[in-house]
Amino acid sequence: MHTTAFFSLRPLLPSEQECLTTFWQEHWGAPLMVTRGVIHHARDLSAFVAEDPAGAWVGLLSYRVEGGACEVMSLDALREGQGIGTALLGAIVGLARAQGLARLWLITTNDNTRALRFYQRRGWRLAALYPGAVEAARALKPSIPLSGDDGIPIRDEIELEYPLG
Repeated sequence: MHTTAFFSLRPLLPSEQECLTTFWQEHWGAPLMVTRGVIHHARDLSAFVAEDPAGAWVGLLSYRVEGGACEVMSLDALREGQGIGTALLGAIVGLARAQGLARLWLITTNDNTRALRFYQRRGWRLAALYPGAVEAARALKPSIPLSGDDGIPIRDEIELEYPLG
C-alpha cells in the first residue's frame, strides 16, 4: 500500500466495520447513502483507510464491487493538501485493475463543485446526469439537505467514471 511521512493506506479490517458506520454517521450524517435510488449501508461495504503515524484515521474511501464493476461510495480526506484523497483513489484504481473489473464509477451531486473539479483533475470523466434524482433519494434518506456547497440547491446526481483500459 501507499505510505508517506504523513499517512499510510490499508484495507479496512473486518473488525473495524462498526468504525466505518460511525465514521459515516459523523461525516455524512447517517450510516447509509442513497445512489441511483438504492440504499447502501456502511456495514455492507469495503474500504481503504488512510492513517497518520499515530494510527488515527485521516481519510477513508468506501466502495462496493458488484457485477464486474466497482462503485466508490464515499471519499473523505480529513487533512487536505497532503495527497490523501489522491492516494485513496489510486488504491481503488489499483484494486479495480487487479480484479479485472470492467468499470469504476461514482455518484456525486450537482452542488459538489469541489469534488467535480477534484475527480476530473485525476482522470475521472462525466458519464451521466440524473436530473431530480436527489429528490427521490430524500424519500429514502430525509437527512439529505436541500442545499449544499455555495448555497446551490441539491437536486441532481452526476455519475463519473474512471477509464480502466
